[in-house]
Amino acid sequence: MKGLLALVACAFATSTSGACASRIQEAKNRTFQWGSLKATKLPKFLTNNPLPGGTPWGKIDPATINPKNPPITGVTRRYDFVISRGELAPDGYLKKSGILINGQFPGPTIEANWGDMIEVTVKNNITGPFEGTALHWHGLFQKGSAWYDGVPSVSQCPIAPGASFKYKFQAGVFGTSWYHSHYSAQAAGGLFGPLIVYGPSHVDYDEDVGPVMLADWFHKDYFDIVKNVMSTNSTLWANPSDNTLINARNPYNCSLVKDKNPCGTGSYSKFHFKSGRTYKLRLINSGAAGMQYFSIDGQTLQIISIDLTDIKPYNTSIVTLGVGQRSDVLFTPKVVNGTKAIWMRTLQSGKFCQRAANPEGRAIVLLDGAKDTSIPVTTAYPAPIDDGTCKNEPLENSVPHYVEELPEPSVTFQITVNTIVNKTGNQLYTMNGSPFMANYNNPLLNLAYQKNTSYPDHPEWNVLNFGTNSSVRIVIWNNSTGPHPMHIHGHDMWILYDGNDKWDGTTVVNPANPQRRDTHNLRPKGWMVMQYNADNPGIWPFHCHIAWHLSMGMYVNLMERPGEIDQAGIPGIIAQTCDAWNKYTETNVVEQIDSGV
Repeated sequence: MKGLLALVACAFATSTSGACASRIQEAKNRTFQWGSLKATKLPKFLTNNPLPGGTPWGKIDPATINPKNPPITGVTRRYDFVISRGELAPDGYLKKSGILINGQFPGPTIEANWGDMIEVTVKNNITGPFEGTALHWHGLFQKGSAWYDGVPSVSQCPIAPGASFKYKFQAGVFGTSWYHSHYSAQAAGGLFGPLIVYGPSHVDYDEDVGPVMLADWFHKDYFDIVKNVMSTNSTLWANPSDNTLINARNPYNCSLVKDKNPCGTGSYSKFHFKSGRTYKLRLINSGAAGMQYFSIDGQTLQIISIDLTDIKPYNTSIVTLGVGQRSDVLFTPKVVNGTKAIWMRTLQSGKFCQRAANPEGRAIVLLDGAKDTSIPVTTAYPAPIDDGTCKNEPLENSVPHYVEELPEPSVTFQITVNTIVNKTGNQLYTMNGSPFMANYNNPLLNLAYQKNTSYPDHPEWNVLNFGTNSSVRIVIWNNSTGPHPMHIHGHDMWILYDGNDKWDGTTVVNPANPQRRDTHNLRPKGWMVMQYNADNPGIWPFHCHIAWHLSMGMYVNLMERPGEIDQAGIPGIIAQTCDAWNKYTETNVVEQIDSGV
């Protein structure tokens, strides 16, 4: 592929270090180093320009310092991304066209210290056909930088074909996250990558293994799947995934297809560990639709963080992750029944939560010098009971390490999720009766900047204006049979209730210190109650993170303190990007068959 740019992954860091050089080479080679035996370990922080105390954040107790109040490091981490189409066959089956960053799937790893600025210059080289694009930095709050949240029709116009856009925002919280396209369902075509923000640790461990990205994989093109789910033909609505990947690898089961010709040789991700040492794994569900149940045969895992919130550690054998969710876990390996080769597994949920032709992804754990060619014969833990609830771990399990007091809400609002078939026969999701539809040429944040905050002629924009309210509580009833990992932008949220029964209006789980995260799974026919503090003026998406449900319109915009939206001023690049997009659309028809985000 012509014109690939080497990843500037170590700007202002130790650019000659082994880890840094390895990750630059990762981008050049179009391979994902994580899960290969050549993978480097992550540091506990990037060592350049530390603040007083020997680390970028000094000597602090994470239980007493608000993780949402970052230090000012004075450091900017710069990255150059070129987005283009390229061939992909991560499981060895049938090369297909995907969307890549710097020729790589998944995309390059973004690293920063807590408090650093992150600057990413994105060039849109998508051709055959041309498409707009935008990148969202999942879980980062974008305080004072709402323009760079990366959602076309809300914070920006799409980046036009051939154009560039420079994102700049602070790493205002720390932990494990990821970035992905927010333009139609491009993320399902491969347009995503890990994002790591180093910060103070409330636990001890020996080595940071880095991201472990779990994803469903589809052999069909993502746009064809969008056409299916938007189709007037109900027989096309079901779209099971074809495989389940761990760090972009898992051999395809060729017995599932009649034509063996396109079925090549896939590989497993592999990890070298030493028994008795404690490793940190950064689990990320970067898939399009499937819940994931992660485990390592015969091993105990300790969950220490969910999304970007450190929690009081607790032990489990299986970690549950809805789409978009992350969990940091500690793992102290032990030899199982004398064997030093062990299966790492992730299992997509069953028929009620997401259909999958090959629901199990596997990787190989090699202990204490086991041969690189070893194939495990270890036994999996019993699969979770597929009772149709598609639920996350009990709320009681995840107690934040840093306590944030839950205020009384200044407003309580209910959202009801339904499905409809519209006049053209397309199946859509609605939130309070309305499916979302983006207008790429009129970003809502730009309209709000101009004091235009009411849109009676555009109910499809699904804007909920909460005005000057200080803390918003939202009660959500899922009157549909599908699960919905609900993700909020610009905030994390307290999860106050999660259940099959209607909320009684008063019950709050662990009211003194409720669970906080940015993505939570709403059960089929179930209820959840969330609350967030309105401390970030802007317009913030709140939506299901299943790509197909989002394409079908399951999305609302939360308008927050609109009178203060213009305080920071609109960056000039926003107008430039819209000018380029408007010029492109004057002579090109944009095939927007779905919600657009």
